[in-house]
Parts: sequence; structure tokens; C-alpha cells
Amino acid sequence: MPKVSSVIVPYASYLRVYEPLAAFPEPERTHWTRYARRAERPSYQDELRRSLADLLPTPPIPVPVHESGDAFVLEVDGVVCVCPWRTRLRGWQALGDLAEEFPAPLLDAVLPPLVRRQAGQDYERWMTRNPDARPWIRTSTWHVPLNWFVLVSDEERTYEKGSAENSPVLRYRTPMVQARRRVARGLRALREALDEGPLIDGLVDVGRWLEEFHPRSLVELDYGGLVHVLPAEELDGDHSAADVAEGIEALRIGDGLAAGEAYGRLVERWRAVRDRRSAN
Repeated sequence: MPKVSSVIVPYASYLRVYEPLAAFPEPERTHWTRYARRAERPSYQDELRRSLADLLPTPPIPVPVHESGDAFVLEVDGVVCVCPWRTRLRGWQALGDLAEEFPAPLLDAVLPPLVRRQAGQDYERWMTRNPDARPWIRTSTWHVPLNWFVLVSDEERTYEKGSAENSPVLRYRTPMVQARRRVARGLRALREALDEGPLIDGLVDVGRWLEEFHPRSLVELDYGGLVHVLPAEELDGDHSAADVAEGIEALRIGDGLAAGEAYGRLVERWRAVRDRRSAN
């Protein structure tokens, strides 16, 4: 059995915001400035492995005792941008979603009610002291939410098949101003053509989240560990952002047939991904 420190952890995709250093107050700005100069920094797989390691003790540790000092770093047009992990905050928020993911008996076996209750109380106390806290990273398991694709375009897609030394990569990156503009256009088209529903609600939620960040930030949609469970030919042919854009444009001009065809391609593609969850 592989060690937690070396195993590839699939299943999760990510929506990240990278903010310029100027967006952070001191002393955090100084911390990230020094951090960005490091020659080596941990990856998203390292973050997942640490989370898995915390679940091994008895009782398990569902949320880290201390907040992570790590981040993802990008340089965009000479500007260093940082995406803090905020693992503790995201751990608390993820606990609230577990009841929808697992049946109660399984959830109680993995994370006993007393452990979850204590974590919830810790979160409430922490939020009282940090009412404006928000994560820089959103995570989804076994799929990429369709509303995330509204933020990006097919031209911003990067796909690398990987090699013996490097894992495959499928991601999109776009400037914050562009992402916000697409959210506004998408919502306008969806609301004119459809009743309120999960797609519109999800896009509203993502749009509000984006407003929390510096306008010169960068938004990244990353397939993350999903690239390890999907065949290369499926990844190569996956142009979900183009399908979403085509569907929204069809709704805007009143072409219900074309919108339905685009939506059908998306549903079929992501149903096949979810089927792999059942197989595992």
C-alpha cells in the first residue's frame, strides 16, 4: 500500500483566485513576498496528502489545528500573485457539505458526531473574530460545476498530456475583470431564458465570491486530480467551456435547439465522470 506522502489523490477539481501582493495587508504581504521567492513550493497534491494524514489518527483531525502558511504562486506580466491555501478555513466549510455527500452511518464512522460538533463550535468562535474571512480556493469532487465554466473561454484552455516526470494538466486562466464580465453576461442571458434554478443560483454565488477580490487578480479553473482518472482522449476532447459558452449564446438569441444540444453534451460528459465515482 503506498504511503500517504507519495500516493496520487484524484477526484477533486479547483477554482482558485490569485491576488497581487499589493492586495494583502501587512504583515501578511511580507510573508507572501518572502514565500514567493522560495525555489520549491508544495503542490495541490501535497495539500491533499496532508489532509489525508490528519484523518489517520484516532480520533481524526477534520480541521488543522493551525492555519496553513502555504500558497500557490504565479507571476503575471511581472506581477507576483498569490493564492493562499487557507486549509483550516476550507476544512471547516467542507465539513458543512459532508452531510450531502455521505449517508449518516458512513459519516459517523469516518468522523464521529462529537468530532464534527467540536469542529463546528470552533468554526463559530473563529468566524466571530474573523467575520470577513473567505477562501481563495473552491473545491469540487468528481466533477467541475458548470457555472465555473462560465468564467473562462476555450481560448484560455491549457492541456498537457503529461509524461513519466510530469502529471497531466487541464486548466483555464483568465483575468478577474474578464471573469466578472462573463458572469454578468451569462446571468443576463440565463435569467431572460430560464426560471431560477441551480445553474443561476450557482453562478450568482460564484459572482459574489469573485467580487471579494482585487480587480487585478487572476482566476484559475483547474481539473486537479480528475486528470488522473480520465483517459487522455477524453481530456483532449473536453471543451466544456466552449460548450457552456455556446449554450449561453444560443439562449441569448433564442435558439433553444442549439442550447439543448450544447447542454446535452455537457450532461453526457460529466455523467460519465460521476459514473467512475460509483465504480470506485
